[in-house]
Amino acid sequence: MPAPRPVTTPHGATTDDRSVEVADSLRRRGVGRVDDSVLARALYSSDASLYRVVPQVVVRAQHADELYAVHEVSRELRVPVTIRGAGTSIAGNAIGPGIVVDTRDLRRISIDPETRTATVDPGVVHADLQRAAAPYGLRFGPDPSTHPRCTIGGMIGNNACGSRALGYGRTADNVEGLTALFGTGEVARLGAGAGEQGPTAKALAGLADDHLAHIRTSFGRFGRQVSGYSLEHLLPERGRRMERFLVGSEGTLATVLEATVRLVQDEPGRVLLVLGYPTMPDAADAVPALLAAAPGRLIACEGMDARIVELVRAKGKPIPELPRGGGWLLAEVAGADAVAVVEQLRRAGGALDTRFVSDRNEAAALWQIREDGAGLAGRSLSTPAYSGWEDSAVPPEHLGAWLRDFDEILAAYGLQGFPYGHFGDGCIHCRIDFPFEAGDPGSAQVFRDFMTACAMKLKEYGGSLSGEHGDGRVRSELLTLMYDADSIALFGAAKQICDPDNLMNPGNIVEPASITDDLRPVRPVTLPRHRGLNLLHDDGDLGAAVHRCTGVGKCVAPKTTGVMCPSYLATRQEKDSTRGRARVLQEALDGSLVQGLADEAVGEALDLCLACKGCSSDCPSGIDMATYKSEALYQKYDAPGGANERRPRSHLVLGRLPMWARLARPMAPLLNASMKIGPIASLAKKTAGIDQRRSIPTFADKTLKRSAQTARVTTSEDAPDVWIWADSFTDHFFTQSGHAAIRFLEAHGLTVRVIGDKACCGLTWITTGQLDQARRIMDRTVRTLAPYVASGVPVLGLEPSCTATLRSDSLELSDLPEARTVAEGMLTFAELVTRLDLPLPDLKGVDVVAQPHCHQHAVLGWAADEALLSKAGANVTRVSGCCGLAGNFGVEEGHYEVSVAVAETHLLPALRANPDAVVLADGMSCRVQLDDLADVPALHLAELFASRL
Repeated sequence: MPAPRPVTTPHGATTDDRSVEVADSLRRRGVGRVDDSVLARALYSSDASLYRVVPQVVVRAQHADELYAVHEVSRELRVPVTIRGAGTSIAGNAIGPGIVVDTRDLRRISIDPETRTATVDPGVVHADLQRAAAPYGLRFGPDPSTHPRCTIGGMIGNNACGSRALGYGRTADNVEGLTALFGTGEVARLGAGAGEQGPTAKALAGLADDHLAHIRTSFGRFGRQVSGYSLEHLLPERGRRMERFLVGSEGTLATVLEATVRLVQDEPGRVLLVLGYPTMPDAADAVPALLAAAPGRLIACEGMDARIVELVRAKGKPIPELPRGGGWLLAEVAGADAVAVVEQLRRAGGALDTRFVSDRNEAAALWQIREDGAGLAGRSLSTPAYSGWEDSAVPPEHLGAWLRDFDEILAAYGLQGFPYGHFGDGCIHCRIDFPFEAGDPGSAQVFRDFMTACAMKLKEYGGSLSGEHGDGRVRSELLTLMYDADSIALFGAAKQICDPDNLMNPGNIVEPASITDDLRPVRPVTLPRHRGLNLLHDDGDLGAAVHRCTGVGKCVAPKTTGVMCPSYLATRQEKDSTRGRARVLQEALDGSLVQGLADEAVGEALDLCLACKGCSSDCPSGIDMATYKSEALYQKYDAPGGANERRPRSHLVLGRLPMWARLARPMAPLLNASMKIGPIASLAKKTAGIDQRRSIPTFADKTLKRSAQTARVTTSEDAPDVWIWADSFTDHFFTQSGHAAIRFLEAHGLTVRVIGDKACCGLTWITTGQLDQARRIMDRTVRTLAPYVASGVPVLGLEPSCTATLRSDSLELSDLPEARTVAEGMLTFAELVTRLDLPLPDLKGVDVVAQPHCHQHAVLGWAADEALLSKAGANVTRVSGCCGLAGNFGVEEGHYEVSVAVAETHLLPALRANPDAVVLADGMSCRVQLDDLADVPALHLAELFASRL
């Protein structure tokens, strides 16, 4: 085992010896999943904030007993503890210099429908709690935009609210009891019926009794006053709710071991009124009138900027119709009289235009845009925008005035940002293009000065620095601008009672860290220009590309309806998430922990990346890990001045599969026969680095080019009606999809020809990072295909991964002008049939289970396919997620178990639920996976259509 590398902390001390000591002490106390590796520490060095603090040790807690042990070690060795849920904190309150505890394996849920409560572990994901409560017609009220992945423990830590807190209250309003472990070592059961309180709770009550007047006038002044400690809950007239006092304390006073939360009835018949206004401040001005028009009836009242919607539209995603305006309010109500309430809101709103949305799918699409706001806003400007001044709140009657002042402060500092958020509660979010530059202290000063100016102006409105995310490292230092000296002293006194040694999440709220210390590099120094890919969206800068990840964590949702991130869904390990990989790449490029792209930590983080490209479409920040993986592999193995390590054997075989298929063509029958002989097949797999449990695809007896009519580009008079590009997989392995396409098209009177020229997209070279060869292949191919595309005759691609490669990777690899011609001209089978408006087969009564190829989902889109199937009358079940094979990934030794686990997340359950359905899978990878794991024949869309002629 290699010796640990020294890591310099922000205070200049190295942590290696300390990390080993802490890890050993934890293991001796029975803590199982303790990790002090470079990889783990890199993964957990950041959350979703601007900050980077390298921990000494990471613990993935498996039981509450391990949390006791962690705190015992903390007190014994005087090492801090930071408890972490999903790591989506934008305030920097989920990172720490000591032991970072990931609680996501603590996820027991117990529902009591009679009392309408749930008792949960701290690591329970919000969406999982909702699913558990739904059969009883119940739900947990607050729902942050991160609800598919945020944990209840994290929500308690920050007093999270979300869109529907207007109707259901904040987390603090919904906590009925806690079992908490204080920094003193005392375990306390808090809440109604908890019995006699222990010494810590008594001391807190005494502190409140000594300052009753001050607490009554300074705390709990409006709903979103979340900053600091919520001392109002200690007041006798509020029932001395110790459990609610701990909500929002950011893990600085106690660790939650178990929580009992209130559930509310999940109101049916929700409807949405969208109101359009000229600007966001104009929308904010309308909020008080809306609240007054329907008191107590609004479940949510959200603000959304038109510029954020335009980002979604630019990605080609469908947007429901919206009323006129530059900003909108989304007002949600429920109940039997919801339509009447909507009319009241319409009359009171004073909007330019309104739209009533009753369709659940349309409403869900709008809410999805709102939920993705943080990631979208981060890419909304010409330069990256960051969290910082992120969730300030004012009483709603002041929101319009505050937004105008906020715009003036932005302009005074030369900054931009698009506000959105919980307007009904007076809380706004905004990502801002702070001019952070690596190695430039002055850029951080702009950040500090702006934050200070905002805090001072906010105080004039009686506002709160934080309205739901907590203060963390980004705002705790500013608390002295919001609160007077007596309030700050009370925070210190509460901290002394609960955590006298300051070991619990230090640097937050009390004795705060500087807001400009530990800033994560966000404008890293670029690598030398011997680049494999153009990285068009980031000006060729891999560092800027990986810093697209702001940590919002959509990729760590344990369930998804998209594709991202297949390996995380299978393993639930941070290293296998898009975010985790981005963090490790960030460390490799500009951190002190991971030593460059050849570091073994990078290899381990990227090993289970399927290169599915799901993140390129599903990540709101636009991460494209498949592209970054290709670049990292290139830098490791081939780039001039790189590590130039020896490539794995599988790269040389599977990564050059089209070449070997072409060379093997004369011997195809012999090779097919020999692969049926066990010892020969076993040796071949071993030589190629293929898992022995995998099949080897059979070569076609005749390639598509040899068995179909081929031609070269001709004059327009002699041109066919359709050209088919025979990609390597369709040409050598799955020719049946090509023949089916020809049969279907010719049945409708079209002349079809297969392009006879050699033209491979180079996909397998790209995914294995063999980019110099891939560029030569791609340049040759775009030169070859460009005349066909330019002729005006449609050019059809049948293998989704190869067609997607020409649509996207061609521009990343090739500098030839023809690359864009080809990228914009290639059509899928569904797109061609739609463009030509061809008659469709009758599929009425046919059940179809469709597995769209990941690259089709991410690059090409599957909307045209779905529309054709629906129009033809088929009953379609679209499978979410990835099949798990993903080119050479699932074939390689060491990946089989994960490949199968990925298939079990969506694909295999869908097949078991629909045993008699026709299975549709255009991609070769998907078809091989289906054949290997389920012994299910799958059809290309062209085969399905041709079979019904």
